[in-house]
Amino acid sequence: MATITVYTKNLCSFCSAAKQLLKNKNFDYKEVNMEGNQALMMDVMTKSGQRTVPQIFVGDVSVGGYRELTAAMSNGEFAKLVGKG
Repeated sequence: MATITVYTKNLCSFCSAAKQLLKNKNFDYKEVNMEGNQALMMDVMTKSGQRTVPQIFVGDVSVGGYRELTAAMSNGEFAKLVGKG
């Protein structure tokens, strides 16, 4: 099964929602808080092409943010990407 990484910042309601959704669906994930780490933020934004948080990756594949996560879960793509589908 591929590793799920959720890049977050403090006081981010979409970050909290994404983590809760993953927990509710029994997906294990690693959280990386990017607060105050400008170099990491730039690296993640370069990889994903997005400037918002959360940034959710399965392995090296960018899923996107919370809205993209919910869409991918709804259509079954997320489970396939992770290897649970």
